[in-house]
Amino acid sequence: MGYELDQLDTSIITSLMEDGRKSFRAISRELKISTPTIKARYERLVKIGLIKSVRPEIDITKISKSNKKSLSEDLLNSLKTNKKHFHVKIDNLQVKMKCDFCEGPINGRPKSLKFADIERFFCCTSCRNDYKGKYGGRIQSLIEQYKENKKK
Repeated sequence: MGYELDQLDTSIITSLMEDGRKSFRAISRELKISTPTIKARYERLVKIGLIKSVRPEIDITKISKSNKKSLSEDLLNSLKTNKKHFHVKIDNLQVKMKCDFCEGPINGRPKSLKFADIERFFCCTSCRNDYKGKYGGRIQSLIEQYKENKKK
């Protein structure tokens, strides 16, 4: 199954497809959503691997096979040919994701772990707990570095 994009996610993607260089502030004004929310959603889309670059370049291999059938031919052709400007409607997409611990598929809603400015996604709470156990020292170190950098 994977991470299911909601209306806000698809609105952000659509806005960026119109102009990939739009600022978070411009998108927030357009969608009437706060700038920090737009930034957080954009970063999540990057972290799950759907947006691969600022352009944005959409990785169609991340879209589940059942959803590819519902995409319009214009979108698929535009994505395959790296056409920079195209206007299509995107609805009800799911992104295929791998667990950051066991690297297995994430079915259903992913379990996430946020620390510092990093977010990791897991298939189950067991993998999330095992990840915290294995990398707990490194996570704490990153949190401390992040706090120090924010003070500066």
